Formats: sequence, structure tokens, C-alpha cells
Amino acid sequence: MQNCSIQQRPKRSAGQTDRREKQAAVVSAGPLTVSMRVKSSHPSDWAEHMSMVIIAASISFLGISVLSLTAIKAVMMYYEKLRLQTSTGRSEDLRHFLRFSAMAASTAKDGTSGAQTAKSPKKTKVPVDESELLTVPDGWKEPAFTREDNPRGLLEESSFATLFPKYREAYLKECWPLVEKALGDLHIKASLDLIEGSVTVSTTKKTFDPYAIVKARDLIKLLARSVPFEQAVRILQDDVACDIIKIGTMVRNRERFVKRRQRLIGPKGSTLKALELLTNCYVMVQGNTVSALGPFNGLKEVRKVVMDTLKNIHPIYNIKTLMIKQELSKDPDLRTQNWERFLPKFRHKNLSKRKEPKKKSVKKEYTPFPPPQPESKVDQELASGEFFLRESVKRRKKMGEIKVKQAEALTKKQEERNKAFIPPKEKPLMTKTAKAPTEGKLDIAAIKEKVKKAKTKKLGAPPVIPPPPTSSTTDKKKRKTKDKG
Repeated sequence: MQNCSIQQRPKRSAGQTDRREKQAAVVSAGPLTVSMRVKSSHPSDWAEHMSMVIIAASISFLGISVLSLTAIKAVMMYYEKLRLQTSTGRSEDLRHFLRFSAMAASTAKDGTSGAQTAKSPKKTKVPVDESELLTVPDGWKEPAFTREDNPRGLLEESSFATLFPKYREAYLKECWPLVEKALGDLHIKASLDLIEGSVTVSTTKKTFDPYAIVKARDLIKLLARSVPFEQAVRILQDDVACDIIKIGTMVRNRERFVKRRQRLIGPKGSTLKALELLTNCYVMVQGNTVSALGPFNGLKEVRKVVMDTLKNIHPIYNIKTLMIKQELSKDPDLRTQNWERFLPKFRHKNLSKRKEPKKKSVKKEYTPFPPPQPESKVDQELASGEFFLRESVKRRKKMGEIKVKQAEALTKKQEERNKAFIPPKEKPLMTKTAKAPTEGKLDIAAIKEKVKKAKTKKLGAPPVIPPPPTSSTTDKKKRKTKDKG
């Protein structure tokens, strides 16, 4: 029996052997039986684990809530302190302001006590015109920006670079010392690269004006666009600006573009000179750009004139309106009024007529009825009576018509051939000469002297002195005069 029990144990599953429950076996004369209904004496640990987890979670939640409450309390205390500080600062400022106003009022009362009457007039608000507040008074100039305005200088270095064409290289080399001197006053560093064909400007540690680098950038742009240095250096002034207008892509046709650009310049530069006088700007037309230099209001007018000229509007119209505006601005009464009634209104006239077709189709009157049906050949033969003729007669008639047509064509050809043998009309050889006017008598002696002088003169040779008259020639002249007498 022992052998049987030993052989049966390895056949059990690994799960049954690992269990901690005790198994009871009953051995009898029959086969080995095992009872699996025996209960474990130890209770399960799951409930204990869950209770521990719940306790830990509740403790952590309480800790987080306590920390959050303390943080909120600290933030509230901080903001309360800030509020108290600002309120005290404002109260002090208000106190100072009240003291200053009281002192000013007392001084004003002392100064005006003698001039005041017994009855003090009520204060009335004087109405102020908004247009006067918006207009800049005459002769006002903005104060210059000095080192005292920005004593610490700039934090970062700024630089600008621009390319210039090959034909400007010689001029830039010549005037470069003047450019460096002009930019040196503003503490701007400038460098000229002839290999690359570029000009670079950059700020330094001594630069105090932040807008100086923008002025230097405009200066090198104007020099690259063929503006002379004497005019370009004016951009460093505070009340002068520049505008570079690109006109190369406004007109597609090259010939039309050249004509309109020349129209802007005018005959001998007269149109450009008039525009400069009216806008107080310097205007330079070079290639595909127009460079303008002057006050802001003038630059606006220059741009408008240039754009309108390339849109096929003649500049004389804009120049006329500018002249009228200049005269109106001199009158102080009309300065604040609308000038539309004084300015001329030019209408665009399209002078090019539309091409009319050679064959004009005339529309027929509308009729609801369809056109009549054309007659067929049979109907035409029935109307003329040819339908009832014999075939031989029809053939003979047709041949007669063909022969008539052939005879007409033959005569036309013969006439064309005979045209080559007809001689052309010749022009007369002798033409009628115009008679010389007999009223004014010609000085024949003066003409002869001129001819003699012309014969004696030769290019590059000294003048020939005529020989003295001989005795024989004088005798002949005397005889001729005697015969005439």
C-alpha cells in the first residue's frame, strides 16, 4: 500500500501541493482517497491591508490641507503689507501736493491782492478751439537730443549695410573721409568694402542718440542712389527726412517707362526744378528709383506726383494744384477752411478712338414670322420656261453663255497685255525759270571783291597780297572809260 501511495503523489498538480491547508488521507483495503474539504484555521489579511491604506491616505490629506492653509495665510499677509505701504506712500504724495497747492495759492493771493476789487468775478471756462491745439505754432522747433537726455548710452550694438553699384565706387572713395567725419560727430562707425561693394554703419559705446543709426542708414542709401554728399548729409538733421520711391515695376513696357520718366524730369529739368521749389525737397531721378530729401509734408507731395506721372497723369496738373495750395496757405483766414472749391478738377480724357470694324452689320427689324423659303432650280426653270425646252436646246443655250464669258475674259487679258506697249507721258525738259527781281539792284562790284578774297584765302596758308596794277592794265581801263564817255 505504501508503494501505491508513493506512485499516486507525483500525479497531483503543483497548486494542490503548495497549499498550506492540511490534507487527511484514509487508507483502507481499497484505493487511496484524499478529502479536500478541510478549512484553514488562519483568517485572510485583506481587510487589515485596506484599513492601513485608508489611514495613510487620510493622514496625507490632512497634511496637504494644513500646508495649503498656511501658504494662503502667508500670501494674504504679504499683500496686506503691500497695500499698507502703497496707501502710506499715496497719503504722503497727497500731503506734499496739498502743501504745494496751498503755498501757490497764498503767493497768488499776495500778488493779486492790490489789483482785486471788492467784488470777485466768478471763474468761467474759456472755450478752446481744437484746431489750434492740433496745429504746430509758427517758428516752433523741437529741442535737439543731447547726451544729457541719455547719459548711459545704448545697451546693444545696431548695424545696417547696403550695396552700391560699380559706377559709384570712385565717388564714394573720394568723399568717404567727409562721410566718416559727419558720422563721427554722432559717434557712428562707418566702413567701406570695395571688394564686396557694400557700405556698413554701426553704433559704438559712445553713441547716445538711438535714432542716429537710422539717419546713418538713410545716408548710405542716398549715397548709393547717386545723391551727392552735399545733399545727402542733410539727412542727419532732425527736421529732414528721405523717401526712395521704386518706379521700375510700375510700367511693363520699357519704352513707355522711359517716356514717362523723362516727362517727370521735363525739358532741361524744368519740371523737376518746379517740383523742388514747390515742395522744398531735393529730387533725384536715377534708374529705377526716385530719391527725395526734405520735410515730411513735401515728401508726401513728391511721392504723389511721381506715382501719378507713372500712371499717365501729366505732372503739370499736380504742379498747378501745388501752386494754388501755396498761395492759399499764405492767407491766415483760409488756412483752416476747405480748399476743394479753389482747386482745379481735371477730367481724364481718353483721346484714342476705338477701332471701328470695316463691315458694319446692320440689325434687321424683328419679325415673328420666319423668312420665305428660297426657290429651287426647278421652280426657277418653271418660271422662265426653260423646264419645257428640249435637252439639245438647253445645251446649245448653255454653250452660248459660256462662249460670251470666254470672249469677255479674252478682251480683258488682251487689254492688260497691250498696257505694256503704251509709252508713258514724258516730262518737259525745259522748266520755266523764275524771273529775277528787278526792283533791288545788285552791287556787282562788291560781289566781285568777295569772290577775289575767297580765292586768295586758303586754309592753313598766309593771306596772299595781290600784285600792284601795271601800266598796261591802267591804260586799258582809261581807254574803256573814254569809249563809254
